[in-house]
Amino acid sequence: MPRRQRLFLTSAAVVVAAAVVAWFAYRAVANLPGQQLADLGNQHIPTVETPHAPYNSDPPTSGPHLPYIAPWGVHTRPIPPELQVHNLEDGGVLVQYSCECPELVAKLRAIVQKYDRHVVLAPYPTMKSRIALTAWTRLETLDDYDGGRIVRFIEAYRGIDHHK
Repeated sequence: MPRRQRLFLTSAAVVVAAAVVAWFAYRAVANLPGQQLADLGNQHIPTVETPHAPYNSDPPTSGPHLPYIAPWGVHTRPIPPELQVHNLEDGGVLVQYSCECPELVAKLRAIVQKYDRHVVLAPYPTMKSRIALTAWTRLETLDDYDGGRIVRFIEAYRGIDHHK
């Protein structure tokens, strides 16, 4: 085979390989769970009462936050948004609910307790949806329990550090 033809075939193979890699990269990003929101940064604020720019979602997914995190695991009281965000920055996923629903909470607890770190379960009574899943710049809301979607969200984002 002539040299020129070999170079053409090699170049064509490289282009095809690059297209295949790009397609898989696009599909990987396109298939990530939850809605992606703008990154509002990771400014530390000293207290919950410190004035700061508003969050672009409720519950929040990035932005100003306290310089410490809430303990990983199950909580029975709401976690202030300014504290939630630091957990997200540290690679956490929050699973929150807005109902008096012991059966639902038991199902959510069973999922969260499978993880030793980077997952939090807490009530969030003021949100509009029944269940909200948050990670850094990601939000997924559910009106009904869907264990598969919840686990998929946790597995996609748990443990990814977002310190800049």
